[in-house]
Amino acid sequence: MARPQVYDTDTVLDAVDALAAGDGAAAVSIRAISTATGVSNGALYHRFGSRGALLGHAWLRAGRRFLTLQNALVDEALADPGTDAAARAVLAAAEAPVTFAAAHPDSARLLLTVPRAQLLADGVPDDIAGQLRDLDGSLVALMRRLAEALWDRRDGAAIDAVTACIVDLPTALVLQRGRRSTPIALRQLRAAVEAVLRVGPAPPRRHQPTNTTTESRREDTP
Repeated sequence: MARPQVYDTDTVLDAVDALAAGDGAAAVSIRAISTATGVSNGALYHRFGSRGALLGHAWLRAGRRFLTLQNALVDEALADPGTDAAARAVLAAAEAPVTFAAAHPDSARLLLTVPRAQLLADGVPDDIAGQLRDLDGSLVALMRRLAEALWDRRDGAAIDAVTACIVDLPTALVLQRGRRSTPIALRQLRAAVEAVLRVGPAPPRRHQPTNTTTESRREDTP
């Protein structure tokens, strides 16, 4: 009876990252990863089940690595005393993609080149799809935390302002245009984030009080 092949899962996922970063997600296949790692097709199918699951696991690892780093940078900034700790935490979160790309270049490229929506559209297994959605919840929790630290608010307008700072601006100014290693890009990012924080979020919506007398009259009107 053949003994099961022993291999390191991270080595396989590293190969997925490298292949997707170099040649695009379409280049990732069980056969290609087998060739790159020396792990047999059968062992890969036994562990991952499908190409979609293989990509999904690599994306999950990259996403979790990034969020772990981003939260650690935010924690460090908030722990440092000073009235501007919350603003520095937002700046740290905004610059986290650059720090992450320096530490894990292939994982960062995978997150950029393979959107989560594409993975879901490709039919990843349900358990992986659920874990991918959980990552969104973790990011929203971080945004809510930053909004509370900045403005003592958790409403949609406050979270939208934080989203602009740590998602929209880094993507537009640094990531999508391939300017991660350009010093001026980081300066522009910091200036843009600081400008958004100076403006702040839109005022919270006020709930209109219910006029019980009016409502009662409406109910009595035939």
